[in-house]
Amino acid sequence: MNDSSKKKNILVCCGTGCLAHNSYQIYEDFRDKLSDNPNITVETIVKATGCNGLCEKGPVVKIHPDNISYFKVSIKDVDEIINTTIINGQIIDRLLYIDVNQKKRIVNHMEASFYKHQHKIALRNIGEIDPLDLEDYIENNGYKALDKVLFHMTPNEVIDIVEDSKLRGRGGAGFPTGLKWKTCQAYDNFPKYVICNGDEGDPGAFMDRSIMEGDPHTVIEGMIICGYAIDSHKGFLYIRDEYELARKNMQAAIDSARKFGYLGKDILGSGFEFDLEIVRGGGAFVCGESTALMASIEGNVGEPRAKYIRSVEKGLWNQPTVLNNVETWANIPPIILNGADWFKEIGTDKNTGTKVFSLVGKVKNTGLVEVPMGTSLKELVFDIGGGIIKNRPFKAVQTGGPSGGCIPNEHLDVGLDFDHLSAIGSMMGSGGVIVMDDTTCMVEIARYYMEFLSEESCGKCTTCREGIKTMLDILTNISEGFGELEDLEILESLGKTIEVASLCALGKTAPNPVLTTLEYFKDEYIDHIINKRCSAGVCKDLTTYYIDKDMCIGCGICSKKCPVDAITGTLKEAYEIHNDLCTKCGNCFTACPNGSVKIGGAAYAY
Repeated sequence: MNDSSKKKNILVCCGTGCLAHNSYQIYEDFRDKLSDNPNITVETIVKATGCNGLCEKGPVVKIHPDNISYFKVSIKDVDEIINTTIINGQIIDRLLYIDVNQKKRIVNHMEASFYKHQHKIALRNIGEIDPLDLEDYIENNGYKALDKVLFHMTPNEVIDIVEDSKLRGRGGAGFPTGLKWKTCQAYDNFPKYVICNGDEGDPGAFMDRSIMEGDPHTVIEGMIICGYAIDSHKGFLYIRDEYELARKNMQAAIDSARKFGYLGKDILGSGFEFDLEIVRGGGAFVCGESTALMASIEGNVGEPRAKYIRSVEKGLWNQPTVLNNVETWANIPPIILNGADWFKEIGTDKNTGTKVFSLVGKVKNTGLVEVPMGTSLKELVFDIGGGIIKNRPFKAVQTGGPSGGCIPNEHLDVGLDFDHLSAIGSMMGSGGVIVMDDTTCMVEIARYYMEFLSEESCGKCTTCREGIKTMLDILTNISEGFGELEDLEILESLGKTIEVASLCALGKTAPNPVLTTLEYFKDEYIDHIINKRCSAGVCKDLTTYYIDKDMCIGCGICSKKCPVDAITGTLKEAYEIHNDLCTKCGNCFTACPNGSVKIGGAAYAY
C-alpha cells in the first residue's frame, strides 16, 4: 500500500526509446490532469526524465516515494494510474514489470533482475531527474564537485585524485584519464582545449546518447573540472548530428549553467573562466576517432593523423588538448566527491569503476546497463539480460561495435573489462553488446561489418581503404556460394596486415569480426564453402527449407505463416514446402512448434 500523505513525484521516461511510444504525450497528460484535480490532496510533481534502461518495456512511469514502477504505459492508462494509485494508493498489477528470471511481477523496479545486478555511477541520475531542470541536478549533489575543486583543491590535487582512481577512458582505448590530464597540464602552451566526444556511431550503441539526454550537467561539470586542472578556458562538445534530443538537452544545460554562474567568466566567484560550445558531428563514423574529430571541429575533412603526434601536446588547432568521451566525463564529479579509494573498490585492480553497456540483439531484456568492471559476460546476458529470446541456444556476443570481436559460448565467463576482452580477440569499445542465437550466421555477421566499415573508411590509407574492401568481396563470395578454402587463408593474412599497417583505430581494429569468427566459427565458413549451406538460414543463396515428415505433427502453422503459399498439406498430416515458390523468408522455421522445419543447403550446385 502506498503512503498517500507524502509529496509525490511522477517520473515519466522521455528517453529516445520511450518517446517513440508517445511518452511525452503521457507526461503532458499527467501534468494537465493533475493540475486541476480536486481529489489530489498532496503535492504531486510530474517530471520528464531520461532513459530508465529497460528500453523495450517503455514507456516507463515511476512514482516516488512509493517506489512503484509501471511499464508499457499508454495514454489511456493515465486516468487509471491517477485514480487507482495516486488517489487511492492501490497498485495496478497489469502495468507491473514481469521479471523473466524471478517469474513474478515486480512493484519496485530496483528489485528486478535487470536492475539489481547493476551499479550506477555514470547513470546515477538518469531516470531520476529532469535533465532540463538545473535545480534537480543540484539537489542530487550536482556541481558540488566543482565547488570542491574551485575552492578547496589545487589543479595538481585534482589530477592526482583522477590519476589515483585509475579511471580509464571509456571511449574504447582505455587510456588512463589522469595520465592524459597530467601530460596535457605539463605543456606550457596556450590556449588549451577540452573536448567531449559525443559522436557515438556504433550500430546498436546508445550509452553516450542516453547520458547527454538524461543528465547533461554531469558532462558539463566534468569538463569544467578538467579545464581547471589543465588551465583551459574553452571546451567543445562534438555531438553526433543524428542525436537531436541530446544536442537539444546539452544546449539547454549549457545555457542554464551559464545563466547561473557555472559557466563563463568568474565561475561561482572563483576567478576561473571556462565556457563550452557544441559542434554538430559531420555524420562520418571515422569522426569518432580523436584526431579526425578534431579535424572536423576545425572545419577540415574528418581524417585521422599519425599517432606519433600526441593530442595532449598538439591537438585542436595544434594546441594541447584533452579529449574524453561522454561516459568518462560523467565519472569525474563522483570521483572528486567520493575519492579515489571509493572508486577503486568497484571493479578490478586494473579496471576500476563501472562500465555502461547497451545490451541489444537476441536477448529478452534489451537496454542500458551499468555494471562493475570485470562482471562476467554470462551475468550480463543471462542474469541482467534474462537469457535468449524464446530460450533458443546462445551462439555468440559481439562487443565493441563494428570493430569488435565475436565471443562464443566457451568464453561466457570472461570478465567485461579492457584486458580480458582484448585477450580473446575482442574489445571493450564504447560498450555496445550484441547478443546472437543459433539463427545468426557468423559469415554474414562478418560480411555485414566489413560492408559497414568499408563505407565508413575515410580512405586515407591504402591498407584500410583497399584491404577492407577486398575482405568484403571475399566474404560476399562465400555467402553467395562462390567461396574457396584458400579464401580463409587470404582473409586471415589480410586481416593481420590491416591491423598492423592501418593509420588509425578504425583500420587497426576492423578485421576483428572476421578474425574472431574465423577462429571460433571456422566450421561455418567451411560449411558455406564445401557444402554450399548456411546452417542459420540467413544466406539465401545457400539455404533451402524442408519439412521432416516423420516429425511433422500436421498443425499447419507453417502454412499459415508462409506469405507466398509455398507450403501445402492437410491438418494432422505432414506438410510440404515447394521450393520453386519459397522466398526463403524463414517464417516457417521460426514458427514451427516442434522443430520439424529444417534448413538444407543450396537448391543447386555451383
